[in-house]
Amino acid sequence: GERLTQIVGNLYYMAPEVLKRSYGPEIDIWSAGVILYILLSGVPPFWAETEQGITQAIIESVIDFKREPWPNVSAGAKNLVKRMLNPDPKQRLSAEQVLG
Repeated sequence: GERLTQIVGNLYYMAPEVLKRSYGPEIDIWSAGVILYILLSGVPPFWAETEQGITQAIIESVIDFKREPWPNVSAGAKNLVKRMLNPDPKQRLSAEQVLG
């Protein structure tokens, strides 16, 4: 498929490949993973005081499941979030896998 290069959307929901300006439809699963993370925890997965800091956090893609409320969230839910927020779009779940 076609690779896109324009940066669009809200920074908090951007996949690492959007920031690197080469992306495809896999970014939708990333954004849905961010939404799921927020629904489960009440906070975005990648946070910093500045846009540059948020960008760096997204590129590093380190997900912290040690803080509250994550110890009380099921292993299945954490695994789904982790697989939806895989920084490698080729390894990220597809929409069919998420819904299946």
